[in-house]
Amino acid sequence: MSKRHPIIAVTGSSGAGTTTTGRVFSRLFASEGLHAAMVSGDSFHRYTREQMARLAAKGQFGERNHFALAANHIDKLEALFYDYGHTGNGRHRQYVHDEDRALIEAGHKPGTFTPWEPLPPNTDLLFYEGLHGGVVSETCNTAQYVDLLIGVVPIVNLEWIQKIHRDTFRRGYSQEAVVKTIINRMDDYVHDIVPQFSHTHVNFQRIPLVDTSNPFVARDVPTEDESMVVIRFRDAGEVDFPYLLQMIAGSSVSRHDTLVIPGPKLSLAMDLIIRPMVLNLIGQKSFA
Repeated sequence: MSKRHPIIAVTGSSGAGTTTTGRVFSRLFASEGLHAAMVSGDSFHRYTREQMARLAAKGQFGERNHFALAANHIDKLEALFYDYGHTGNGRHRQYVHDEDRALIEAGHKPGTFTPWEPLPPNTDLLFYEGLHGGVVSETCNTAQYVDLLIGVVPIVNLEWIQKIHRDTFRRGYSQEAVVKTIINRMDDYVHDIVPQFSHTHVNFQRIPLVDTSNPFVARDVPTEDESMVVIRFRDAGEVDFPYLLQMIAGSSVSRHDTLVIPGPKLSLAMDLIIRPMVLNLIGQKSFA
C-alpha cells in the first residue's frame, strides 16, 4: 500500500523554539486553507504527572525521562505515523496542560491524558510537534514516515538557561532541583534527542551573541535581538539561496548548505522556507 497522506514533524527539546514554529505552521495552514490534524508529542508520554512524581521520588525515571524513549509510547506514535501516511486516519489523545481551560472545564485533570480517539476526518496533512518525531533506533523508526522533518534547537548552554529561567521563575522550582534534572536527563538527551537532528530536512539552531559560558549563573535569557539563527538544509541543491538572501535582511551563507539570519527574522525565514515545501507535499498528494 503506497503512502499518500503527508506528515510534517517538528522535533526539538522544550524551550528550543518549537512554539514559535507551531505558530508559523498554524498561520501557514490557515492562509493556505489547509485542514491539519495537530498532534502533540506530550500526548505520547507514558506517565501522568503524578506517576512521574512518584517514580522520581523512588529514584526511577523522573522528569528527565520525557526525553527517553522508554518513558513514551513510541510504538503508538510510530503506528499513528504509519496509519496516517497510508490511510489519512489514526488514533491520538491529548495531554492536559495547566493552561488548557477547555479540557479542564470538560472534567480532565491537569497532568493527565484524554482518552485515545480517532483523528478528525478528512484532514489534508498531519502536523506533529514534540520530542520524538525523527527517532531512529533499534526498535523504532518514526522518521521513515515523515515527509518533512524539521529540527528546532538552541545551542545547549542557551537551552539550559531557558530551562532554568522557566522552571524557577514560572514553575517555582529551586535552581538546584532544575540543575539536577538537567544532569539526570543528559544521557537521554544525548542518545534519544540529539541523533534526530541528523535525519531532519531542515534544522533551525539559535545561537546567542552574548556570553552564555556559565548558564547556571545567567540572570536573563538572551533575546532574539541578541541571537542569530543557523539554518542547515539537507538538500541544499533544492534551495534558492539568492532569493532568501534578498528577502531576509542581514542574512548570509556560511557553508554551501547553511544560511545564517538575525534572530528576529526567524518567523519570516521559516515561512519563506517551509511554505513552498508544504505546498509541494500537498501538490504531490493531489497528483497521487
